[in-house]
Amino acid sequence: MSPEATPLLAILAREIRASGPLGLDRYMALCLGHPLHGYYATRDPFGRGGDFVTAPEISQMFGELVGAWAAAVLAMMPATGVRPCLVELGPGRGTLMADALRALRAAGTDFELHLVETSPVLRRLQAERLADTAPTFHDSVASLPDAPLLVIANEFFDALPARQFVRTELGWCERRVGLAPEGDALAFGLDPEPDPRLTAEAPAGAVLTLPSQGLAVMRDLARRLVARGGALLAIDYGHDRPGFGDTFQAVAGHRFADPLARLGEADLTLHVDFGALARAAAAEGAALHGPVMQRDFLLGLGLAMRAERLKARATPDQAQAIDAAVLRLTDPDPRGMGALFKVLCASHPELGPLPALPLPS
Repeated sequence: MSPEATPLLAILAREIRASGPLGLDRYMALCLGHPLHGYYATRDPFGRGGDFVTAPEISQMFGELVGAWAAAVLAMMPATGVRPCLVELGPGRGTLMADALRALRAAGTDFELHLVETSPVLRRLQAERLADTAPTFHDSVASLPDAPLLVIANEFFDALPARQFVRTELGWCERRVGLAPEGDALAFGLDPEPDPRLTAEAPAGAVLTLPSQGLAVMRDLARRLVARGGALLAIDYGHDRPGFGDTFQAVAGHRFADPLARLGEADLTLHVDFGALARAAAAEGAALHGPVMQRDFLLGLGLAMRAERLKARATPDQAQAIDAAVLRLTDPDPRGMGALFKVLCASHPELGPLPALPLPS
């Protein structure tokens, strides 16, 4: 075996030998979610000591503003006689929700807290951090209560398994992960026959990503929102215009890594197709707000004013850190968080308009 072999490599190799090369969706599902050796099942990946830093870890202001937004939206939701549920998908360490709860409590908002999380490591951290609120945990959105929902999904959709297809002279052939010729490593390959259902025109070599699991989650939640009321706020890095390209990537130790190496020890993600998510929600009857750039959303919620209030009672070093956090969260460079990250909301068609978001469409 190679020096980068992990326990998960042997498991994947056995499945490939038995059933053939894996679709990218199956590969991602095993690498991220295997119950014993999957990436999220075995570690806390967040923060400087982990593999990547998310917006809530950059500054408390992010979660506080999301909490203020949530409080405003909950106040807009009509009374139905059923207590609304505040839901976070993939809550990480619970950092965003802990910060959001300060704003929600200040507003006197009433709700039940529900967290959708599969990682036992992260569930323990979330339970400790959010113990005062006694959250209810779920393995998937399927078990969420039949009630009005306000759903927060920050950097959730990017880690959901997706399929990829590559344009060849024959058509769109699915990208697969199989064994390299030497048999002790993995390699990308293509199905020999194209999928006849895909007919989009594109040059040879173009890559098409189908976020099947993300679309299924969005459709499920959109149906619930239309039936019972509420909204879903999705914040993630991605694009809002159709196109082709390979955004599949691995990150470990705050650096890009080989996505076929160190299985279960690196995060695997794809840029979110916000256009596809929006179309999935609209097909279920939900109203759409956005997508907009994260920069515009946070500034529209008062990030600059919140930063000034914090700086008024901060030390010089703390004030400098606050300014740095604002700049990082709102960086307008195409690769900066302010522009690369988008914000999309799907809601009950009679709920809008919503704070810091365009009028519903």
